Amino acid sequence: MIKKITFFLPECLVWMLLVLVFPVGADSLTPDTIIKKESRQNDAKMVLEKAVICEGIESFQPRNPAVVFSISQGELFCFTSFDPVYAKTPIYHYWYNRDKLVFSMRLVLSKPKWSCFSKIQIREPDKGPWRVEILDEHRNIIKTLRFSMVD
Repeated sequence: MIKKITFFLPECLVWMLLVLVFPVGADSLTPDTIIKKESRQNDAKMVLEKAVICEGIESFQPRNPAVVFSISQGELFCFTSFDPVYAKTPIYHYWYNRDKLVFSMRLVLSKPKWSCFSKIQIREPDKGPWRVEILDEHRNIIKTLRFSMVD
């Protein structure tokens, strides 16, 4: 007759064993995982060449890029240029005023090189800190542009 032996471990001891066997966090980063992360970044369908907030667009180029703008400007543009673009792919411009999302726009890039922009109308209550997040098709942030609206 075979006797079955059962071990009962307290739950906290099980968690301690799991933490010791499977560490989590910065210590678990190995050269292999770092290489995998870098290769995913290299699999991008486009490369951001230029991103600015500006007063206007002339001949497909940003006019008067800056980080501080007068409220009297009336409108602002987020200009982005990608080179190269390997495949038709969407990107997003998310405009935030004081950490509140006020406008978003989906833009589609085409190969081999593409520039695009989004635009907002600005009013007196729009003074203060702003940012535009440029996101890829999976909504990962590619770049964040910060600027201010003043009198």
